[in-house]
Amino acid sequence: MSKEILQVVEAVSNEKDVNREVIFGALEAALAIATKKKHTEDIGVRVSIDRKTGEYETFQTWEVLDGDEPGIQMEMPDAQLWLIDAVDEDPNIKPGEFIENPIESVKFGRISAQAAKQVIFQKVREAEREKVAAEYQDRVGGLVGGIVKRMDRGNAIIDLGGNAEAIIPKSQQIPRDPIRPGDRLRGCLMEIQSDQRGPQLIVSRVAPELLLELFSLEVPEINDGLIHLKGAARDPGSRAKIAVQSMDRRVDPVGACVGIRGSRVQSVSNELAGERVDIVPWDDNEAQFVINAMSPAEVVSVVVDEEKHSMDIAVEEENLSQAIGRGGQNIRLASELTGWTLNVMGEEEFDSKAEAESLIIQKRLMEQLDVDEDLSAILVQEGFSSVEEVAYVDENEMVAIDEFDADIVSELRSRASDYLLTKAISQEEVLEGGAPNKDLLDLEGMDEQLAYSLAANKIVSMEDLADQAVDEIMELKIADLTSERASALIMKAREPWFAEDI
Repeated sequence: MSKEILQVVEAVSNEKDVNREVIFGALEAALAIATKKKHTEDIGVRVSIDRKTGEYETFQTWEVLDGDEPGIQMEMPDAQLWLIDAVDEDPNIKPGEFIENPIESVKFGRISAQAAKQVIFQKVREAEREKVAAEYQDRVGGLVGGIVKRMDRGNAIIDLGGNAEAIIPKSQQIPRDPIRPGDRLRGCLMEIQSDQRGPQLIVSRVAPELLLELFSLEVPEINDGLIHLKGAARDPGSRAKIAVQSMDRRVDPVGACVGIRGSRVQSVSNELAGERVDIVPWDDNEAQFVINAMSPAEVVSVVVDEEKHSMDIAVEEENLSQAIGRGGQNIRLASELTGWTLNVMGEEEFDSKAEAESLIIQKRLMEQLDVDEDLSAILVQEGFSSVEEVAYVDENEMVAIDEFDADIVSELRSRASDYLLTKAISQEEVLEGGAPNKDLLDLEGMDEQLAYSLAANKIVSMEDLADQAVDEIMELKIADLTSERASALIMKAREPWFAEDI
């Protein structure tokens, strides 16, 4: 029997290309199962096979439990032993270890062989999956391809070759792209998931990374480092945008990616169920990059809001629907590609919004700098939108403005600096006055600046505010606080009083 065991190990190890130790472990588990079946009790069994001779021994095992540990219960009396009893067998035994006694071994016969076969196949499958996972670990994020073996509840199982299988979940398949057994598909390996059946290779056909990988395959200039792919955005199966940058002024990145008569981009499109791809030149200037990304729509004007990380984009009225795209597709893809929130509008709406925002900025500068309407209008016209810009923009730039001279610029910068200093001192005093309670900060209609201003005047909770009268609040002379807003906040703070009365 020992010779037969060694033959089985050698044959399976060679056939399945699995480590011999895995096969020995499977045989030991199978012989342990066969031994347990000979006993009516649910005993613990361990089988040890000599790796050189093939001879094996069998032991009945008892797991040692610590009876003094709270919550520990003996669930398997025939396979467990309390520590107090185990020390009679081995004085050095510890909880979690095992007491073993030799018992008669079963023969490696037909029943044992069948059990061994099942265990071996299971162990071999697990070992093969682990091996495949190790081989593909460094390829996560890269391109893989294979033939569809079968469909399983909407998921496509593809054969990658070399005993490797991958899953394309239904959620990662291109909509309206029928997949049938025998089809050859390529996708992007997104992750290797742990599963009860072993590691699972998860492949996506909708990830933007797939678009980048396919272009890298079709365009030699990308692998040569002459063109860099800067990003991609997709509406899978419908439309996509990809940003490209040339590292050599002699190379046209768009033309290289399109190919002769569109051959390269067409190959990528065919792989993605006819997905139409816009190739966008990348630009260091983010506004210009957004203009490029809006193609094929032509942009008339752009206003950048750095604080909100958004851009207002104006297009001609007749091009508005094209700029937005069907179902907002074009603007959505451009936004994803550039990383900016984009607001597209017609020229008339754009001009109205810009004018309204300019008036707000103009009024704010008039109040903060204590200047007249004409002077604030010039500042806005020249692109100034805050007191900080007036205070810190290079003086020579301001002197270059036609309507300004050195004296006016000096006075404006002085007023801006005074305003910012006063504001900083005021905020410091507010912070030193104490912090507002969470209920005051969370009060509907409240903002953080006002809450800290109230806290500086010892109104730190919603209950404190409810005790105030409008006149008392207005006497505090808190900036930008109107009597109407004060009244609304006090009534909101008093709502719990009325609820208690009910």
